[in-house]
Amino acid sequence: MTERSEKLLFNRDCGILLHPTSLPNAYGVGDFGPSAMWWIDQLRENQQSLWQVLPLNPCGYGNSPYQALSAFAGNPLFLSPEDLHQKGLLSIQDLQSVSQPSTGLVDYLSVSKSKTRILDQIAFNFFALDSGNILHRQYRNFLSSSTDWIEDYALFVTLKSFYGGEPWTNWPDSFRDRDPLSLNRFAHEHSKEINQIYLEQFLLRQQWEQVRQHARASGVRIIGDLPIFVAHDSADVWCRPDLFRLDSKGQPFVVAGVPPDYFSETGQLWGNPLYDWSAHHAEKFSWWRRRVSEVLKWVDIVRIDHFRGFSACWEVSGDSKTAVSGRWVEAPGNELFDCFVEDLGFPLPFIAEDLGVITQDVRNLKERFRLPGIRIEQFAFGNDSEKNTFLPEAYDSNSVAYTGTHDNDTVMGWFQRQEGEACTMSQEEVDSERLEVLAYFGTDGSRLHWDFIRSLYCSNAAAAIIPIQDLLGLGSEARMNIPGTAEGNWDWRLSMANVAICKSAFPELLNLSVISRRGIGTVMHEHSTLK
Repeated sequence: MTERSEKLLFNRDCGILLHPTSLPNAYGVGDFGPSAMWWIDQLRENQQSLWQVLPLNPCGYGNSPYQALSAFAGNPLFLSPEDLHQKGLLSIQDLQSVSQPSTGLVDYLSVSKSKTRILDQIAFNFFALDSGNILHRQYRNFLSSSTDWIEDYALFVTLKSFYGGEPWTNWPDSFRDRDPLSLNRFAHEHSKEINQIYLEQFLLRQQWEQVRQHARASGVRIIGDLPIFVAHDSADVWCRPDLFRLDSKGQPFVVAGVPPDYFSETGQLWGNPLYDWSAHHAEKFSWWRRRVSEVLKWVDIVRIDHFRGFSACWEVSGDSKTAVSGRWVEAPGNELFDCFVEDLGFPLPFIAEDLGVITQDVRNLKERFRLPGIRIEQFAFGNDSEKNTFLPEAYDSNSVAYTGTHDNDTVMGWFQRQEGEACTMSQEEVDSERLEVLAYFGTDGSRLHWDFIRSLYCSNAAAAIIPIQDLLGLGSEARMNIPGTAEGNWDWRLSMANVAICKSAFPELLNLSVISRRGIGTVMHEHSTLK
């Protein structure tokens, strides 16, 4: 390990968790255009120094950003039609054709169809540009710097579309097993589609880089999200099956999950294939190092989802129906993170999502690399034996505190819930917990979300981050995800009514930020990730 820097990753920072899909605009889904710029302006004007997002990769099953088609590519739904119109790649008529009624939910099927429909026109206009055009030069530079992933990704997506969305394990053997002659022939026959995917990824990166530059200039750092596992039906697993524990037909022997917990009595069966760590070790973890390097081209800081899996992960048989029957299997976290230190130095730009069954070996891994952990205030009440560690007065200067995460109910929804509503507790336990919350804050609970926010901002936590739904005081109808369910998730977004509530809530948040000495302007930041 290299010599450790005394710099800290956070210094009384604060911010909002809001996935770009939730941004408001007239095109059915939030994107990397003017609405993202507007959002950064809101953060800057109200002294918020952090914007946290979920994974930005192309979604697979169930529109989940945690089941992506690639760990390296960007989600094409984030392409901004407005920006493409400004670049001359989309006519005003085409721009109007993708307009959709503004609602509080994303209709993924409709949005995907409308954006796919205009891609042909965008590609035609782009490739008709003079080869000396600056966009063309930038495009060629992007391709030359992305050869380690983009060709395989584009081929994977094109094959998946050709076979009606079927998983790669159902493709003909020659494609499933990546026969070079078959793949070369297919790529030649489908060069138009493949080139469009190249262009799509280039435009996404260019649009997002404009957003990042605006964030840097505004003093706002972006926190991204890196799921520890990748989807089985992904370009990552199709391209490198040798790095995963699969049989000769590409099916996983074992899959990932977590044992029964707060969210589910039968555990969570994620279904992701598990890594063959010996194969990664033999390559000096080069795949992981490339993955982290790539995500840091998108964001400044990375929240590592399910951090405990780098110490040991819950292994379940590939044919299991629940995650109840499984076992903990060790992972080479120390060796892997030594590689990250070699590449990135200290402090590592990581947040360790250290929730769930946390044992001493997980704590040792986190402490050895001085990674800030996570504290969720909703977990501070109830019957959990560890609940006192989630109280705001227990937060230390190496923790990132949240009212809740994308997997939790909103504060108001959680407070008002009843037995049986995505809840594993009895009504008696729910009522007891509610009384405990009221006694702790000494309020009637009508503005409980502000009680939570205020206690976080005034705590010693290095950073305090609030899901946008909690800033607005919304109920369970605004929940982003219910773990263990396959449908009805990830589609919440800011309606115009919620934008109005947001504008009225920000002055109170700004005042709280000033009083608690958090965010932009309260302290001198010397963060190594902001250049």
